[in-house]
Amino acid sequence: MSVLKKFTMEYGFKTTPRLLYTAIATPEGLSRWFADLVDIEDDVFHFKWEGSEQKARLVDYKENEFIRLLWLDDPDQVHFLQMEIINDPLSSSVALIVTDHAEDVDLDFSQRVWDAQVKKLQRLFNA
Repeated sequence: MSVLKKFTMEYGFKTTPRLLYTAIATPEGLSRWFADLVDIEDDVFHFKWEGSEQKARLVDYKENEFIRLLWLDDPDQVHFLQMEIINDPLSSSVALIVTDHAEDVDLDFSQRVWDAQVKKLQRLFNA
């Protein structure tokens, strides 16, 4: 079993926290940028990408602020995905903070995947 390294990435958005939360916390929103298809059943998200599938349990959330998912596919590894919205009303800026985990050898690749996926999300709000 290899050790996963936690990493955090920050992305700016031109939207409201409510709209961004809908995009990161609902099956409909996640299907628009994160996975090809997303379903939820009993607090378990089912993510499907071109022939692969992963499951994650919703373990914590606060509406319009954050969502935390625990990946269920590898019982030997306990790791989570958190997406947090930071809102600065004085500057009207909204940021998405992504916290994920990857093996050292896959860290750069995982960060590039997040960059590509979040660019798709950013385009939804800039269209």
